[in-house]
Amino acid sequence: MTSWNPHFFEQSVRRIFTPGRSILDIGGGLRVDPARNNRYDAGMAWLVPLLSQVDYKIIDKVPDYNPDLVGDIHQLPLADGSFDAVVCISVLEHVEDPQRAVREIHRVLKPGGQALLYAPFLYYYHAEHGYYADYWRFTKDAWAHLCREFSSIELVPVRGAFETWIKISPLGRSKLLCKAAHEVDLLFGKMSSNQVSGYNVFLIK
Repeated sequence: MTSWNPHFFEQSVRRIFTPGRSILDIGGGLRVDPARNNRYDAGMAWLVPLLSQVDYKIIDKVPDYNPDLVGDIHQLPLADGSFDAVVCISVLEHVEDPQRAVREIHRVLKPGGQALLYAPFLYYYHAEHGYYADYWRFTKDAWAHLCREFSSIELVPVRGAFETWIKISPLGRSKLLCKAAHEVDLLFGKMSSNQVSGYNVFLIK
């Protein structure tokens, strides 16, 4: 497991969004395009200038939110080795068979292709009725097992033990308390704890 890095997510996205590459966003988890997604995150605005330099496609299992492609992560309607990179953010906890899903990600990547994944570990229940259920949580051991077919894996925790506890409690709505808990994690070295909110995972095929 790679040590905690507050910039790891953005650094990984920038590694993936290299000009001229083909990129598949499964579930639209980057939330950067409100016209093709069910949600928009203004905090991802820095990514917008990079979109015009790549072939960026969103795939979702339903057509409701105007994705570029409609398909199931368990059986992606794509040829082997068809993308330079795959992004799959906050999706694997919602699928029936995450191992099969990760194998599909591996399959559609070109040799040497990159993937950025995120799924939670200690996190609250967050199904969305009529769209997806909430099945799984992933430890660092689970990630090592799921991604064993990849040649390289970087695993970086999201939130330390104290901030995780605050986040899943009723106090988690307070940004001030979350920030204070984050400072406590740094002070007591809890960013290297196994009790974290989840993991960002950067993979190379």
